Amino acid sequence: MSDVETQTAPSVPVWPVMTVAEAHARLTAPGERFEIEEKVIRGIATRTWKNAPPTLRDIFLNGRTFKDREFLVYENDRATFESFARATIALAHQLQADGVKKGDRVAVIMRNLPEWPVAFWAGILAGAIVTPLNAWWTGPELEYGLADSGTKIAIVDDERLERIQDSFGALPGLEKVYVPRLPGEPADPKVRRLEDVIGKVNDWGRLPDRPLPDVPLAPEDDATILYTSGTTGKPKGALGTHRNMTSNIMAGGISASRNFLRAGLPLPESDPHKLPQRVGLLVVPMFHATGLSANLSPNLNSGGKIVLMRRWDAEQAMQLIEREKVGSTGGVPTIAWQLIEHPAREKYDLSSLTSVAYGGAPSAPELVRKIVETFPASQPGNGWGMTETTATFTSHMGRDYENRPTSAGPAAPVGEMQIRDPADGKTVLPANAVGELWVKGPQVVRGYWNKPEATAETFVEGWLRTGDLARLDEEGFLYIIDRAKDMLIRGGENIYCVEVENVLYDHPDVMDAALVGKPHKTLGEEPVAVVHLKPGGTADEAELQAFVRSRLAAFKVPVQVVFLPEMLPRNANGKIVKTELKKLFEG
Repeated sequence: MSDVETQTAPSVPVWPVMTVAEAHARLTAPGERFEIEEKVIRGIATRTWKNAPPTLRDIFLNGRTFKDREFLVYENDRATFESFARATIALAHQLQADGVKKGDRVAVIMRNLPEWPVAFWAGILAGAIVTPLNAWWTGPELEYGLADSGTKIAIVDDERLERIQDSFGALPGLEKVYVPRLPGEPADPKVRRLEDVIGKVNDWGRLPDRPLPDVPLAPEDDATILYTSGTTGKPKGALGTHRNMTSNIMAGGISASRNFLRAGLPLPESDPHKLPQRVGLLVVPMFHATGLSANLSPNLNSGGKIVLMRRWDAEQAMQLIEREKVGSTGGVPTIAWQLIEHPAREKYDLSSLTSVAYGGAPSAPELVRKIVETFPASQPGNGWGMTETTATFTSHMGRDYENRPTSAGPAAPVGEMQIRDPADGKTVLPANAVGELWVKGPQVVRGYWNKPEATAETFVEGWLRTGDLARLDEEGFLYIIDRAKDMLIRGGENIYCVEVENVLYDHPDVMDAALVGKPHKTLGEEPVAVVHLKPGGTADEAELQAFVRSRLAAFKVPVQVVFLPEMLPRNANGKIVKTELKKLFEG
């Protein structure tokens, strides 16, 4: 997201006055803010942003130039950019004292707290590969992530500490765990209170001004491991570089600038130091690529204020929007729908909202119209991306989105998209033909952590095989049709069907099981299961739901279970025909 992103472009009688390609050509010309240059990265010629911050450390340094501006707001805690910087540097030095060397893994596992970005950037400044793990995961899932990544130091909140402390014996490489806001004293010798290093949030400004750790960082250095999942059901760590992360800084900004040009309007001021501070209500988790790459990093880079919530509550969100004069929020369609339909909405002044944007889940075209009707000063926006594309790959907002409500928008000009024949993975299909989406660009991660076979299958000669079935129109706007991978998305959370199915098969009464997505207005889709029991099996819906809940995160639990008296329908290859099963949940 950029500083011009929330400056609404007034409507003009003739629209658009130029094509997307013409707008991109002007914006990326030599000497312009969004100038593009080609670099050879790991042997592949790649278009890159010439003026993007080189590394995440540069984003940190850019943020520090805003000094006494507020950066993080959480309940009664408020941190300025300078106080955040001092806390981050203090923790970075502590990590070095703990033996963290360049390339070591430092995990961050907590809800959206002010300490989350401190932990993340402290790891970065110390040269670590920072590994944010899904705070919704169960204890066994977190143990897998910590073991697979080889985490040396973890920074976790007290809820996550409860989930992982029984796993300490199985994690010999985990040397120390820091915990903010821990009630009482640590019960394990490897656990330490984070406040002993950086103090409480409102006291961060009193920490000494120390130099940054002396660790050389370069754009192609590994920076992050963000876990996604694959069709095997086990999460895979997407290994991202500094360039992958910083490329999002420009991708969001050019979308807004493109809108101004297509409306025939001059580009607005882009220097964030000369603009009123942008305020965003961040309600998506920072452990997601969307929360980290498309929200947290751009706001730190350009002096934006981030308002955090302990957990999503629509009325509390409206109170915060009114109190903090929030200009942007969103993340997944659920957020927009709940704000629009809440019965208490008229009680609050939400006129500060100028952007309601989302991605990560299917959204109904009617949501675009509803946003425009409900928040007249606000621009709707969405986009498409994956963990493997470090969030934003396409972006869509304002007038373009209103005119193409079923599209996810065009790619940023550093990105390339192709629709290929799924049968051979090579034949490039013409405009409007449906096939598998392949993408290439500086935001595509370099592979999966310690999984060479999965890497070779998914990353081919600089291209990422997304597994999404899609089409591109004549002007390059992307339309996601379906997912080739067996996966559904519930309110922005990826659910890989095989993982839930494997748990159902572990139940002694289950003979046959399949998970499919049932359309849901606000969540996009929900997981529902179809099961055939073994002879004499007596398990009911509640028992199977409880069985899954005991082993997997709550968002993966089927909201409904349908029992069939016979085996599930299969095709000639023996695969379950899920299109038939979805019909059970229609209407």
